[in-house]
Amino acid sequence: MTIGEVIALLRKQHGAPVRRPRRDPLSELIAALLSQNTSDANSERAFANLVSMFGTWDKVAKADVDKVSQAIAGGGLNRVKAPRIKAILQRVGKEKGSFDLEFLNDMPLDEARDWLESLPGVGPKTASCVLLFSLDRPALPVDTHVYRVSQRIGLIDSKVSADNAHRILGQMVAPDDVYEFHMNMVRHGRKVCRAQSPLCSRCLLNKGCSYGKRAIRRAGRAGR
Repeated sequence: MTIGEVIALLRKQHGAPVRRPRRDPLSELIAALLSQNTSDANSERAFANLVSMFGTWDKVAKADVDKVSQAIAGGGLNRVKAPRIKAILQRVGKEKGSFDLEFLNDMPLDEARDWLESLPGVGPKTASCVLLFSLDRPALPVDTHVYRVSQRIGLIDSKVSADNAHRILGQMVAPDDVYEFHMNMVRHGRKVCRAQSPLCSRCLLNKGCSYGKRAIRRAGRAGR
C-alpha cells in the first residue's frame, strides 16, 4: 500500500482528526517528557500537579529537585525525569533569557528538531511532539502505535529502529498529511491494530497487510 492509500483508508475507518488547541512549546515539551514510558492519564496528572505546585517554569527551574520529583511522582520514573526537567529549564533560561520557545518557528525544521534533541532526555518522538502539536510544523512523532502499525502493514521493515522510523516515515508522508497520519495511526493502533489480539478482520488495511492476512487465515483454521 502507498502512504496515500493508508491515509485514505484510515480516514474512512476513523474519520478526519480535528486539530485542537495545544500548549505553548515549553509546556508541550515538559508534558511530552512526562509522557515517556507511562500512560496518558498518569502523565497528564503529573503535569497538572507540577503546574499546580509551582505555577511558573521559572519556579520549577529554581526548585529543589526532590520537590520537583515529588510533584511528578504519579507519572512514573520521577527520579529520572525531575533532574531532566530542571536541566532543560535551566539551560533554556540561560541560553534564551526566557522560557519562550517560539523561536523554533523561525528555524529550518531539521535545525529546530536538532536543537530540541540536544536537550537532556529529548529524543525524536518528544521533539516531534513539540513541533507538530504546539508549533504546527510537519514533524512526525513515531510512538509505539505508529511504529507497530507501520511495521505490520509493511511501511517500514521489522528491523528498523524506532528512532530511524522517524526519518523514514517522515520522508514518506507529505507535510500536509503528517498530523492526520499520526493521529489516525495512533487511533488505529489503540482500537484495531492492537499489540495483543489485533482485530484484523475489522481492519480496512488488511487487504494490503501481510500480517493481517496471516492472522485472518490462522483465525479461520482455528474456527474449523
